[in-house]
Amino acid sequence: MKLLIDVFGWMGSGLIILAYAITMMENRKYLGYSKYLNLIGGLLIAANCYYYSAIPPFVSNMLWSIIATLTIYKTRKKNPKQNKRKRLT
Repeated sequence: MKLLIDVFGWMGSGLIILAYAITMMENRKYLGYSKYLNLIGGLLIAANCYYYSAIPPFVSNMLWSIIATLTIYKTRKKNPKQNKRKRLT
């Protein structure tokens, strides 16, 4: 179990770093994915922190995930027609 939790933590860190790298790229083609990477990465790190009873980083990563969720919701609400078109293609 400990190995799985450690893998979650490392994967979460990698996803958040990847999301940051995407936002720094000049090509904005994949920018929409960074919100989802932040959400999943934050949840994986939060699981790792919870397992190790590291409460301050657990709370930080839960807040990080909530912000990502709100951003996803706001984006979908703002562009419902565009999101529907993306799902169809």
